[in-house]
Amino acid sequence: MITLCNLACGVLSVLAVLGYGFPRQAAFLICLGIFFDFFDGMSARLLGVASPMGKELDSLADVVTSGVAPAAILFDITYYPLLESGSQWMIASYLLIPLFAAYRLAKFNLDTRQGHSFLGLPVPSQALVWVGLSISHYGIVVGQWPVAVVLLSLLLDVLMVSELPLFSLKFNFKDLSWKTNNVQYIFLIVCAVIIALLRDWIAISAIILWYIVFSMFTQKKHA
Repeated sequence: MITLCNLACGVLSVLAVLGYGFPRQAAFLICLGIFFDFFDGMSARLLGVASPMGKELDSLADVVTSGVAPAAILFDITYYPLLESGSQWMIASYLLIPLFAAYRLAKFNLDTRQGHSFLGLPVPSQALVWVGLSISHYGIVVGQWPVAVVLLSLLLDVLMVSELPLFSLKFNFKDLSWKTNNVQYIFLIVCAVIIALLRDWIAISAIILWYIVFSMFTQKKHA
């Protein structure tokens, strides 16, 4: 039921932006869907009902909520700027977001190497970049720089299916010392600084980009 709530949020997000032209509301629905996505697996394990079907259902929901919905938001925000510049063909690049998301999720389900860390950018993390931009006070910039948005979307697509090692945010609760969890502590400290400096929803996007950059430096030894 929790996983289906994630899927429902994704469907409602697409309807909100393409049916009614409400990109901010659509972005909030993606956030709510990702919230459900975070807790469905945890809840299944706590209740002892984790199953292969739940794993597959989770991926199907993520394709809509974190793949199709962000693409729909970008389409709504950048369509007219790209049309005015004669570059409306670039809109086709947004189709790649759900395609790469689906490929990454299928690959993730079969890849047994991902334990305490990830390989490639998780699909919900990619979606949060667009959520932060869409609902922030700087959201208008997204529309003013449509080509930059297209290029960023292509970069995130590649990162989703890449072999780039990304650290897990899970702490070792058996040993909360700095030595054991220094990567997680440093990441959270910088996140707090980003939030304090920006004081805006765009901090979500900045934190995901910081997560990618920080992983590039800290996970080399694990690659």
